[in-house]
Amino acid sequence: MKRPGRGRKVYGTVPGIKIGHVFASRQGLSEALVHRPNQAGICGTKGLGAESIVLSGGYEDDEDHGDVIVYTGQGGRKKDERKQTFDQPLTRGNAALVTSMTTGAPVRVIRGEPDGSGRSGSMIYRYDGLFRVVEFWHATGKSGFLVWRYRLVKLSTDESRSQEAQFEEPAGQDAPTRLEVTIQRVVRSTKVANHVKRAHRFTCQVCGIRLATPTGAYAEAAHVRALGRPHNGPDVAGNVLCLCPNHHTLFDFGMLTIADDLTITDRATGTEIGKLREAPNHRIDRTHLAYHREHHSEGWKHDTKD
Repeated sequence: MKRPGRGRKVYGTVPGIKIGHVFASRQGLSEALVHRPNQAGICGTKGLGAESIVLSGGYEDDEDHGDVIVYTGQGGRKKDERKQTFDQPLTRGNAALVTSMTTGAPVRVIRGEPDGSGRSGSMIYRYDGLFRVVEFWHATGKSGFLVWRYRLVKLSTDESRSQEAQFEEPAGQDAPTRLEVTIQRVVRSTKVANHVKRAHRFTCQVCGIRLATPTGAYAEAAHVRALGRPHNGPDVAGNVLCLCPNHHTLFDFGMLTIADDLTITDRATGTEIGKLREAPNHRIDRTHLAYHREHHSEGWKHDTKD
């Protein structure tokens, strides 16, 4: 299979490179187009998203759980130092990973490890497949400075096979086939979600809109403190909001701040847009609202440059 020309951006799988392929150096990764930069841990742009990341123990806040990675963004430290010395900006590679989350495009993951020679800093690199960015937030890192964090989940084998290597219009299928796949995910309580939606009569707690469909009203249950690693939020009614699709998306991206008095602030404009509606049989736990502000809203800065 012919490989794309040198220097060309490649999203998804790289032709001819299989999971488990080992490279002796960063230069080898670059020449194979698996990870083009020779130093940066993230390859990509804000406009198109991230092509790939390298996980090699360079950042003290990284967490590697195999099929789930909690990845620390780039920047915020001096060259050849693991500890942060200033806040990370949401620019360049950090912004690229956010774009990958919004588009759903997969990101190649490469893991680095000592090559066994005993020489300091001598590494080998293994391509470990495609992952999807499912969440991002900011937190105070171990060194006391703001870092951006991303949760990436590995795609199943069938999902990986279906990914296009380039941003080209796919041919599609006149009669799509169905595949049975096995995945691991956090099991959410349908009873809890339905209770919250019924408590608000399927009306968005932010804007008050009730969406009507041919089969009844529609709303979405949004967890305030996310489930699963590393947030480990509880799947209880006090941690769930009833929202329309638009405000669910904005809330997940930290563009809506909800204060303890339930005042809602639109972070795009900095203006207050009202108060979150509660119901007699559904009250929001303020500790989860505080957690959301701390990790998704407060300190949020976005640079419009690539």
